[in-house]
Amino acid sequence: MINPNFFKLFLASAASNLGDGIALIAFPWFASLLTRDPFLIALVPLFGRAPWLLFSLPAGVIIDRVDRRRLIFLTDIARAVLTVLVLGVVVSAVNGPAAEVTAQNNVLLPLGVLYAAALMLGMAEVLRDNAAQTILPSVVPSEQLENANSKLATVELVMNSLCGPPLAGFIIAISLALAFAVNAGILFLAALMVFLMAGQFKTFQPDDHVPAHWVADLKEGLRWLFQHILLRDLALLLGLTNGAYMMALATQVLFAQEILGLDPTGFGLLLTGAAFGGVIGGLAAPHLAKRFRSATLLRVSLFMFATESVIFGLNSNPYVAWAALFLGSSAGIVWNVVTVSLRQTIIPDRLLGRVNSVYRFFGWGMMPIGTFLGGVIVSVAAVAIGREWALRVPHLLAGLLMFGGLAVLHVRLTHAKIDAARAATKQIS
Repeated sequence: MINPNFFKLFLASAASNLGDGIALIAFPWFASLLTRDPFLIALVPLFGRAPWLLFSLPAGVIIDRVDRRRLIFLTDIARAVLTVLVLGVVVSAVNGPAAEVTAQNNVLLPLGVLYAAALMLGMAEVLRDNAAQTILPSVVPSEQLENANSKLATVELVMNSLCGPPLAGFIIAISLALAFAVNAGILFLAALMVFLMAGQFKTFQPDDHVPAHWVADLKEGLRWLFQHILLRDLALLLGLTNGAYMMALATQVLFAQEILGLDPTGFGLLLTGAAFGGVIGGLAAPHLAKRFRSATLLRVSLFMFATESVIFGLNSNPYVAWAALFLGSSAGIVWNVVTVSLRQTIIPDRLLGRVNSVYRFFGWGMMPIGTFLGGVIVSVAAVAIGREWALRVPHLLAGLLMFGGLAVLHVRLTHAKIDAARAATKQIS
Protein backbone atom coordinates (compact mmCIF):
# COMPACT_ATOMS: atom_id res chain seq x y z
CA MET A 1 0.00 0.00 0.00
CA ILE A 2 1.36 3.41 -0.99
CA ASN A 3 1.92 5.90 1.82
CA PRO A 4 0.37 9.12 0.37
CA ASN A 5 2.42 11.48 2.51
CA PHE A 6 5.68 9.72 1.73
CA PHE A 7 4.82 9.72 -1.97
CA LYS A 8 4.29 13.50 -1.90
CA LEU A 9 7.47 13.99 0.13
CA PHE A 10 9.28 11.82 -2.42
CA LEU A 11 7.97 13.90 -5.34
CA ALA A 12 8.87 17.12 -3.52
CA SER A 13 12.39 15.84 -2.94
CA ALA A 14 12.67 14.86 -6.60
CA ALA A 15 11.59 18.32 -7.78
CA SER A 16 13.67 20.20 -5.23
CA ASN A 17 16.82 18.28 -6.07
CA LEU A 18 16.26 18.65 -9.81
CA GLY A 19 16.29 22.39 -9.19
CA ASP A 20 19.42 22.02 -7.06
CA GLY A 21 21.09 20.05 -9.85
CA ILE A 22 20.41 22.86 -12.31
CA ALA A 23 21.70 25.43 -9.83
CA LEU A 24 24.82 23.31 -9.28
CA ILE A 25 25.87 24.15 -12.84
CA ALA A 26 24.16 27.51 -13.39
CA PHE A 27 25.54 29.40 -10.39
CA PRO A 28 29.27 28.63 -10.78
CA TRP A 29 29.00 28.87 -14.56
CA PHE A 30 27.57 32.36 -14.29
CA ALA A 31 30.38 33.24 -11.88
CA SER A 32 32.98 31.84 -14.30
CA LEU A 33 31.62 34.12 -17.03
CA LEU A 34 32.04 37.14 -14.77
CA THR A 35 35.56 36.31 -13.55
CA ARG A 36 38.34 33.73 -13.99
CA ASP A 37 39.69 34.32 -10.47
CA PRO A 38 39.49 30.93 -8.65
CA PHE A 39 39.00 32.58 -5.26
CA LEU A 40 36.11 34.75 -6.45
CA ILE A 41 34.46 31.71 -8.02
CA ALA A 42 35.02 29.65 -4.85
CA LEU A 43 33.15 32.34 -2.90
CA VAL A 44 29.88 31.23 -4.55
CA PRO A 45 29.84 27.76 -2.91
CA LEU A 46 31.45 29.31 0.19
CA PHE A 47 28.50 31.62 0.75
CA GLY A 48 26.12 28.79 -0.12
CA ARG A 49 27.64 26.49 2.51
CA ALA A 50 28.38 29.10 5.20
CA PRO A 51 24.89 28.81 6.76
CA TRP A 52 25.69 25.21 7.74
CA LEU A 53 28.31 26.69 10.05
CA LEU A 54 26.49 29.87 11.08
CA PHE A 55 22.82 28.87 11.10
CA SER A 56 22.56 25.13 11.83
CA LEU A 57 22.22 25.41 15.61
CA PRO A 58 19.34 27.94 15.74
CA ALA A 59 17.73 26.13 12.80
CA GLY A 60 17.44 23.00 14.94
CA VAL A 61 15.52 24.87 17.62
CA ILE A 62 13.17 26.29 14.98
CA ILE A 63 12.56 22.84 13.49
CA ASP A 64 11.58 21.38 16.87
CA ARG A 65 9.14 24.25 17.52
CA VAL A 66 7.19 24.55 14.28
CA ASP A 67 5.23 22.36 11.92
CA ARG A 68 7.97 20.71 9.85
CA ARG A 69 5.79 20.32 6.76
CA ARG A 70 4.93 24.02 6.77
CA LEU A 71 8.60 24.91 7.23
CA ILE A 72 9.65 22.84 4.21
CA PHE A 73 6.90 24.46 2.14
CA LEU A 74 7.93 28.01 3.09
CA THR A 75 11.63 27.41 2.46
CA ASP A 76 10.92 26.00 -1.00
CA ILE A 77 8.84 29.09 -1.78
CA ALA A 78 11.64 31.32 -0.51
CA ARG A 79 14.24 29.52 -2.63
CA ALA A 80 12.06 29.89 -5.72
CA VAL A 81 11.62 33.64 -5.15
CA LEU A 82 15.35 34.13 -4.59
CA THR A 83 16.11 32.27 -7.81
CA VAL A 84 13.75 34.59 -9.68
CA LEU A 85 15.66 37.57 -8.28
CA VAL A 86 18.96 36.09 -9.48
CA LEU A 87 17.31 35.53 -12.86
CA GLY A 88 16.85 39.28 -13.12
CA VAL A 89 20.56 39.84 -12.53
CA VAL A 90 21.46 37.21 -15.11
CA VAL A 91 19.21 38.81 -17.72
CA SER A 92 20.92 42.17 -17.20
CA ALA A 93 24.45 40.72 -17.17
CA VAL A 94 24.21 38.20 -20.00
CA ASN A 95 23.33 39.12 -23.56
CA GLY A 96 22.18 36.22 -25.72
CA PRO A 97 24.18 33.00 -25.40
CA ALA A 98 25.70 32.22 -22.02
CA ALA A 99 29.23 32.89 -23.22
CA GLU A 100 28.56 36.55 -24.10
CA VAL A 101 28.68 38.75 -21.03
CA THR A 102 28.00 42.46 -21.21
CA ALA A 103 29.52 45.13 -19.03
CA GLN A 104 32.81 43.28 -18.59
CA ASN A 105 34.24 46.18 -16.63
CA ASN A 106 31.53 46.06 -13.98
CA VAL A 107 31.20 42.57 -12.52
CA LEU A 108 31.23 43.49 -8.83
CA LEU A 109 27.49 44.14 -8.66
CA PRO A 110 26.35 40.83 -10.23
CA LEU A 111 28.96 38.94 -8.20
CA GLY A 112 27.74 40.62 -5.02
CA VAL A 113 24.14 39.70 -5.80
CA LEU A 114 25.25 36.14 -6.57
CA TYR A 115 27.04 35.86 -3.22
CA ALA A 116 24.06 37.30 -1.30
CA ALA A 117 21.64 34.96 -3.06
CA ALA A 118 23.89 31.97 -2.38
CA LEU A 119 23.97 32.88 1.33
CA MET A 120 20.18 33.22 1.62
CA LEU A 121 19.57 30.08 -0.43
CA GLY A 122 21.98 28.29 1.88
CA MET A 123 20.02 29.41 4.95
CA ALA A 124 16.82 28.12 3.39
CA GLU A 125 18.57 24.86 2.53
CA VAL A 126 19.70 24.37 6.14
CA LEU A 127 16.11 24.67 7.35
CA ARG A 128 14.66 22.56 4.55
CA ASP A 129 17.14 19.69 4.61
CA ASN A 130 17.11 19.34 8.39
CA ALA A 131 13.32 19.53 8.49
CA ALA A 132 13.05 16.92 5.70
CA GLN A 133 15.24 14.50 7.66
CA THR A 134 13.40 15.06 10.93
CA ILE A 135 9.92 14.74 9.43
CA LEU A 136 10.56 11.28 7.98
CA PRO A 137 10.12 9.27 11.23
CA SER A 138 6.64 10.83 11.46
CA VAL A 139 5.82 9.83 7.89
CA VAL A 140 6.94 6.17 7.82
CA PRO A 141 7.20 3.45 10.53
CA SER A 142 10.63 2.97 12.14
CA GLU A 143 11.15 -0.43 10.49
CA GLN A 144 10.84 1.26 7.07
CA LEU A 145 13.32 4.07 7.73
CA GLU A 146 16.31 2.55 5.92
CA ASN A 147 14.18 1.73 2.88
CA ALA A 148 12.60 5.21 2.88
CA ASN A 149 15.97 6.92 3.37
CA SER A 150 17.36 4.84 0.52
CA LYS A 151 14.54 5.90 -1.82
CA LEU A 152 14.94 9.57 -0.90
CA ALA A 153 18.72 9.45 -1.18
CA THR A 154 18.49 7.75 -4.57
CA VAL A 155 16.03 10.22 -6.06
CA GLU A 156 18.08 13.09 -4.64
CA LEU A 157 21.20 11.82 -6.41
CA VAL A 158 19.36 11.03 -9.63
CA MET A 159 17.81 14.48 -9.85
CA ASN A 160 20.73 16.41 -8.37
CA SER A 161 23.46 14.79 -10.46
CA LEU A 162 21.98 12.63 -13.23
CA CYS A 163 19.13 14.79 -14.50
CA GLY A 164 19.81 18.32 -13.22
CA PRO A 165 23.40 19.00 -14.40
CA PRO A 166 23.05 17.68 -17.97
CA LEU A 167 19.71 19.45 -18.28
CA ALA A 168 21.38 22.62 -17.04
CA GLY A 169 24.18 22.18 -19.56
CA PHE A 170 21.76 21.89 -22.47
CA ILE A 171 19.67 24.82 -21.25
CA ILE A 172 22.70 27.05 -20.62
CA ALA A 173 23.85 26.37 -24.19
CA ILE A 174 20.58 28.04 -25.23
CA SER A 175 20.30 30.68 -22.52
CA LEU A 176 21.77 30.97 -19.04
CA ALA A 177 18.74 32.97 -17.94
CA LEU A 178 16.45 30.12 -18.98
CA ALA A 179 18.29 27.77 -16.60
CA PHE A 180 17.47 30.02 -13.64
CA ALA A 181 13.85 30.36 -14.79
CA VAL A 182 13.41 26.59 -15.02
CA ASN A 183 15.03 26.19 -11.61
CA ALA A 184 12.57 28.62 -10.03
CA GLY A 185 9.58 26.87 -11.59
CA ILE A 186 10.71 23.47 -10.33
CA LEU A 187 11.13 24.82 -6.78
CA PHE A 188 7.56 26.16 -6.86
CA LEU A 189 6.43 22.65 -7.88
CA ALA A 190 8.34 21.13 -4.94
CA ALA A 191 6.58 23.53 -2.58
CA LEU A 192 3.20 22.49 -4.00
CA MET A 193 3.91 18.79 -3.32
CA VAL A 194 4.76 19.51 0.33
CA PHE A 195 1.69 21.74 0.68
CA LEU A 196 -0.51 18.79 -0.34
CA MET A 197 0.79 16.53 2.46
CA ALA A 198 -1.89 15.76 5.03
CA GLY A 199 -1.54 16.25 8.78
CA GLN A 200 0.55 18.31 11.17
CA PHE A 201 4.15 17.58 12.07
CA LYS A 202 4.88 19.68 15.13
CA THR A 203 6.35 17.70 18.02
CA PHE A 204 7.24 20.44 20.51
CA GLN A 205 4.33 21.78 22.56
CA PRO A 206 5.62 24.23 25.20
CA ASP A 207 3.46 25.12 28.19
CA ASP A 208 1.49 28.25 27.42
CA HIS A 209 2.38 29.70 30.84
CA VAL A 210 6.12 29.04 30.55
CA PRO A 211 8.15 31.31 28.25
CA ALA A 212 10.14 29.49 25.61
CA HIS A 213 13.88 29.48 26.25
CA TRP A 214 15.66 29.00 22.94
CA VAL A 215 19.09 28.99 24.54
CA ALA A 216 18.06 26.24 26.95
CA ASP A 217 16.63 24.20 24.07
CA LEU A 218 19.82 24.66 22.11
CA LYS A 219 21.96 23.61 25.08
CA GLU A 220 19.84 20.50 25.49
CA GLY A 221 20.54 19.46 21.90
CA LEU A 222 24.25 20.18 22.24
CA ARG A 223 24.50 18.30 25.54
CA TRP A 224 22.65 15.27 24.18
CA LEU A 225 24.96 14.91 21.18
CA PHE A 226 28.18 15.41 23.12
CA GLN A 227 27.12 12.84 25.69
CA HIS A 228 26.42 10.34 22.92
CA ILE A 229 29.99 9.40 21.98
CA LEU A 230 29.05 7.42 18.87
CA LEU A 231 27.07 10.18 17.18
CA ARG A 232 29.55 12.83 18.32
CA ASP A 233 32.44 10.96 16.68
CA LEU A 234 30.40 10.41 13.54
CA ALA A 235 29.62 14.14 13.37
CA LEU A 236 33.27 15.13 13.71
CA LEU A 237 34.38 12.56 11.16
CA LEU A 238 31.72 13.76 8.74
CA GLY A 239 33.00 17.31 9.23
CA LEU A 240 36.51 16.26 8.25
CA THR A 241 35.25 14.40 5.18
CA ASN A 242 32.88 17.13 3.99
CA GLY A 243 35.45 19.86 4.57
CA ALA A 244 38.02 17.95 2.53
CA TYR A 245 35.50 17.24 -0.22
CA MET A 246 34.44 20.88 -0.52
CA MET A 247 38.08 21.95 -0.60
CA ALA A 248 38.33 20.01 -3.86
CA LEU A 249 34.88 20.97 -5.14
CA ALA A 250 35.41 24.73 -4.70
CA THR A 251 37.22 25.12 -8.04
CA GLN A 252 35.89 22.02 -9.79
CA VAL A 253 34.31 24.12 -12.53
CA LEU A 254 37.79 25.41 -13.44
CA PHE A 255 39.24 21.88 -13.21
CA ALA A 256 36.57 20.71 -15.65
CA GLN A 257 37.14 23.60 -18.05
CA GLU A 258 40.94 23.83 -18.03
CA ILE A 259 42.15 20.28 -17.32
CA LEU A 260 39.33 18.07 -18.58
CA GLY A 261 38.48 20.46 -21.45
CA LEU A 262 34.71 20.40 -20.91
CA ASP A 263 32.02 22.82 -22.05
CA PRO A 264 28.76 23.36 -20.07
CA THR A 265 27.16 20.22 -21.53
CA GLY A 266 30.27 18.17 -20.88
CA PHE A 267 30.49 19.45 -17.30
CA GLY A 268 26.88 18.47 -16.71
CA LEU A 269 27.46 15.01 -18.19
CA LEU A 270 30.56 14.57 -16.02
CA LEU A 271 28.45 14.95 -12.91
CA THR A 272 26.14 12.15 -14.07
CA GLY A 273 28.89 9.81 -12.87
CA ALA A 274 27.95 10.78 -9.33
CA ALA A 275 24.29 10.25 -10.14
CA PHE A 276 24.72 6.76 -11.54
CA GLY A 277 26.91 5.86 -8.60
CA GLY A 278 24.27 7.22 -6.26
CA VAL A 279 21.57 5.13 -7.93
CA ILE A 280 23.60 1.96 -7.50
CA GLY A 281 24.49 2.86 -3.93
CA GLY A 282 20.92 3.81 -3.08
CA LEU A 283 19.46 0.60 -4.50
CA ALA A 284 22.09 -1.50 -2.78
CA ALA A 285 22.13 0.25 0.62
CA PRO A 286 19.07 -1.46 2.23
CA HIS A 287 20.30 -4.89 1.14
CA LEU A 288 23.86 -4.16 2.26
CA ALA A 289 22.55 -2.95 5.62
CA LYS A 290 20.91 -6.35 6.15
CA ARG A 291 23.96 -8.38 5.09
CA PHE A 292 26.81 -6.37 6.63
CA ARG A 293 27.32 -4.61 9.93
CA SER A 294 27.17 -0.82 9.94
CA ALA A 295 30.82 -0.27 10.93
CA THR A 296 31.98 -2.37 7.98
CA LEU A 297 29.84 -0.38 5.54
CA LEU A 298 31.11 2.91 6.92
CA ARG A 299 34.76 1.85 6.63
CA VAL A 300 34.42 0.65 3.05
CA SER A 301 32.44 3.76 2.09
CA LEU A 302 35.06 6.16 3.43
CA PHE A 303 37.85 4.21 1.72
CA MET A 304 36.07 4.47 -1.64
CA PHE A 305 35.32 8.16 -1.10
CA ALA A 306 38.97 8.92 -0.37
CA THR A 307 40.07 6.91 -3.40
CA GLU A 308 37.79 9.00 -5.62
CA SER A 309 39.59 12.21 -4.62
CA VAL A 310 43.04 10.78 -5.33
CA ILE A 311 42.03 9.40 -8.74
CA PHE A 312 40.35 12.67 -9.68
CA GLY A 313 43.40 14.72 -8.70
CA LEU A 314 45.85 12.65 -10.73
CA ASN A 315 43.70 12.33 -13.84
CA SER A 316 43.20 14.37 -17.01
CA ASN A 317 40.69 12.11 -18.78
CA PRO A 318 37.00 13.02 -18.39
CA TYR A 319 35.97 9.35 -18.63
CA VAL A 320 38.25 8.39 -15.76
CA ALA A 321 36.94 11.39 -13.81
CA TRP A 322 33.40 10.17 -14.47
CA ALA A 323 34.31 6.72 -13.11
CA ALA A 324 35.90 8.28 -10.01
CA LEU A 325 32.72 10.25 -9.31
CA PHE A 326 30.72 7.04 -9.75
CA LEU A 327 32.90 5.28 -7.19
CA GLY A 328 32.74 8.04 -4.59
CA SER A 329 29.03 8.69 -4.95
CA SER A 330 28.02 5.05 -4.61
CA ALA A 331 30.01 4.95 -1.37
CA GLY A 332 28.66 8.28 -0.16
CA ILE A 333 25.04 7.24 -0.54
CA VAL A 334 25.61 4.05 1.47
CA TRP A 335 27.26 6.13 4.20
CA ASN A 336 24.28 8.52 4.25
CA VAL A 337 21.65 5.79 4.42
CA VAL A 338 23.43 4.04 7.30
CA THR A 339 24.17 7.16 9.35
CA VAL A 340 20.88 9.00 8.75
CA SER A 341 18.84 5.90 9.66
CA LEU A 342 21.01 5.44 12.74
CA ARG A 343 20.34 9.02 13.88
CA GLN A 344 16.62 8.78 13.23
CA THR A 345 16.51 5.57 15.29
CA ILE A 346 18.64 6.73 18.23
CA ILE A 347 17.64 10.38 18.72
CA PRO A 348 14.30 11.02 20.52
CA ASP A 349 11.75 12.67 18.23
CA ARG A 350 11.28 15.74 20.43
CA LEU A 351 15.04 16.38 20.14
CA LEU A 352 15.50 15.24 16.58
CA GLY A 353 15.54 18.70 15.02
CA ARG A 354 18.03 20.13 17.51
CA VAL A 355 20.39 17.16 17.76
CA ASN A 356 20.28 16.59 14.00
CA SER A 357 21.16 20.26 13.45
CA VAL A 358 24.02 20.09 15.96
CA TYR A 359 25.25 16.96 14.19
CA ARG A 360 25.10 18.69 10.83
CA PHE A 361 26.67 21.84 12.30
CA PHE A 362 29.83 19.82 12.83
CA GLY A 363 29.31 17.56 9.81
CA TRP A 364 28.38 20.27 7.31
CA GLY A 365 29.78 23.35 9.04
CA MET A 366 33.24 22.42 7.81
CA MET A 367 32.06 22.70 4.20
CA PRO A 368 32.36 26.51 3.92
CA ILE A 369 35.74 26.34 5.65
CA GLY A 370 36.87 23.69 3.17
CA THR A 371 35.53 25.77 0.29
CA PHE A 372 37.45 28.83 1.48
CA LEU A 373 40.65 26.81 1.86
CA GLY A 374 40.16 25.33 -1.60
CA GLY A 375 40.05 28.74 -3.23
CA VAL A 376 43.04 29.98 -1.24
CA ILE A 377 45.11 26.86 -1.95
CA VAL A 378 44.57 27.11 -5.70
CA SER A 379 45.34 30.84 -5.77
CA VAL A 380 48.56 30.45 -3.75
CA ALA A 381 49.71 27.21 -5.35
CA ALA A 382 49.27 28.60 -8.85
CA VAL A 383 52.14 30.99 -8.19
CA ALA A 384 54.45 28.26 -6.88
CA ILE A 385 53.66 25.22 -9.03
CA GLY A 386 51.57 26.49 -11.93
CA ARG A 387 47.87 26.61 -12.67
CA GLU A 388 47.34 22.95 -13.60
CA TRP A 389 48.84 21.37 -10.49
CA ALA A 390 47.30 24.08 -8.35
CA LEU A 391 43.89 22.83 -9.49
CA ARG A 392 44.91 19.23 -8.72
CA VAL A 393 46.31 19.82 -5.22
CA PRO A 394 42.94 20.22 -3.40
CA HIS A 395 41.77 16.81 -4.67
CA LEU A 396 44.97 15.08 -3.57
CA LEU A 397 44.98 16.78 -0.18
CA ALA A 398 41.32 15.86 0.30
CA GLY A 399 42.10 12.20 -0.35
CA LEU A 400 44.95 12.30 2.16
CA LEU A 401 42.71 13.80 4.86
CA MET A 402 40.00 11.21 4.23
CA PHE A 403 42.47 8.34 4.54
CA GLY A 404 43.49 9.83 7.87
CA GLY A 405 39.83 9.87 8.87
CA LEU A 406 39.57 6.22 7.89
CA ALA A 407 42.26 5.36 10.44
CA VAL A 408 40.25 7.15 13.12
CA LEU A 409 37.10 5.36 12.02
CA HIS A 410 38.69 1.94 12.60
CA VAL A 411 39.56 2.86 16.17
CA ARG A 412 36.63 4.98 17.34
CA LEU A 413 33.56 3.54 15.56
CA THR A 414 33.45 -0.16 16.29
CA HIS A 415 30.77 -2.81 15.80
CA ALA A 416 30.31 -3.00 19.56
CA LYS A 417 29.63 0.73 19.96
CA ILE A 418 27.01 0.82 17.21
CA ASP A 419 25.27 -2.34 18.49
CA ALA A 420 25.24 -0.95 22.03
CA ALA A 421 23.68 2.34 20.86
CA ARG A 422 20.89 0.50 19.04
CA ALA A 423 20.30 -1.80 22.03
CA ALA A 424 20.07 1.16 24.39
CA THR A 425 17.45 2.79 22.18
CA LYS A 426 15.32 -0.37 22.19
CA GLN A 427 15.47 -0.55 25.99
CA ILE A 428 14.32 3.06 26.32
CA SER A 429 11.47 2.62 23.85
